[in-house]
Amino acid sequence: MSPFVLTRTLPLDATAAALRADVSEGLTRSPKELPPKWFYDARGSELFDEITLLPEYYPTRAEREILIARAGEIAAATGARTLVELGSGSSDKTRHLLDGLSSLEVYVPVDVSESALAGAAETLLAEHPSLTVHALVADFQYGLALPDAPGPRLVAFLGGTIGNLLPPERAVFLAGIRAGLAEGDALLLGTDLVKDESVLVPAYDDARGVTAAFNKNVLTVINRELEADFDPDDFDHVALWDARREWIEMRLRARGPVVAKIQALDLAVTFEPGEELRTEVSAKFRQEGVRRELAAAGLDLTHWWTDREGRFALSLAVPV
Repeated sequence: MSPFVLTRTLPLDATAAALRADVSEGLTRSPKELPPKWFYDARGSELFDEITLLPEYYPTRAEREILIARAGEIAAATGARTLVELGSGSSDKTRHLLDGLSSLEVYVPVDVSESALAGAAETLLAEHPSLTVHALVADFQYGLALPDAPGPRLVAFLGGTIGNLLPPERAVFLAGIRAGLAEGDALLLGTDLVKDESVLVPAYDDARGVTAAFNKNVLTVINRELEADFDPDDFDHVALWDARREWIEMRLRARGPVVAKIQALDLAVTFEPGEELRTEVSAKFRQEGVRRELAAAGLDLTHWWTDREGRFALSLAVPV
């Protein structure tokens, strides 16, 4: 088998169709909202990489700390021969995990970006020439058929990305993961933990304004892809902590009355002064809550690791 194989299960026009549907539905409802995946064009990905280096943004550093410290334990607990990573992007964090998985034979990165998958594979194969990389261009949130690969398999969903899903979406997602796991397989899940608002809010509203630019980038994406005329300067970036739901919300708040035309949808969108568009939910978790959600999906939490400051967790779960 070639050391690098790429399989596309996502139709070429699927991303464009999904954007049209999300914008058409999300900007005509009340309150207005869009899913956070539309931040991530090339510029959005650059901005997010910059965010991960900011002093206020702790999740990436905290998760990396756990991966470096616990990769050997993860390997011993799973014996994984195949690593499947959902939403792999540049596979940057994965390198720490690969270093610890001595029995690993196959890496299956899953992402919607073919260029990100190809770039990551080139780098990883240079570092691990004996590894086979079978990349999947797919949207893991809408069902996933994994390629044949040796077991046991470890499915990794890192970065706290599961927090971007609302509770009903998380339930469906975790049930789908469970359905694809065989006996001996495992799920490695990254979750950001509940902590003081004074730590959480600055992580999503940094002093340099990088997160604000990242948030507003969704308007640039809509302008380019759907022939719209949003002016990002018409909106303020807002990050709020919802203590009841235990999640951060990012929003764009209209500074004044706004009328934007979206030519590709033949749609005019109006905002009243102060009206907000929710662009991201980022849920924070507690150990018992993670355990309950995993159990509801038919998964048993067997290991729980945090960074030294208890800011972030990696949990390992197996099918029951």
